[in-house]
Amino acid sequence: MTRICFTTRIDPARADEYKAAHAAVWPEMLAALKSTGWNDYSLFLRPDGLLVGYLICEDFPAAQRAMELQEVNARWQAAMGDFFLAGDDVRPDETFVVLEEVFHLEDQIAATETAG
Repeated sequence: MTRICFTTRIDPARADEYKAAHAAVWPEMLAALKSTGWNDYSLFLRPDGLLVGYLICEDFPAAQRAMELQEVNARWQAAMGDFFLAGDDVRPDETFVVLEEVFHLEDQIAATETAG
């Protein structure tokens, strides 16, 4: 499994609406995420609109492609589009900037235990 962290941005003036939408994500969207490999998925929001996502998956590009094929995802992206600062011609899930993982505590502990 791979840990993925990404950033994107929403309009901070609409943060309360965005949080309300995510407090009641459609059950079919939740099922689609889970069935396409988005595990332990979380979103974190900074007051200035920086949105950070975290998930665990086997293959992130494959998980993204699988979500693109889900009809519910097209509806969800359309419903969420106005919250994002990317512009009208870009779906929110196309704005993710994946961050490079540079440290993971458990990986380093395991490496020292196997080396010793």
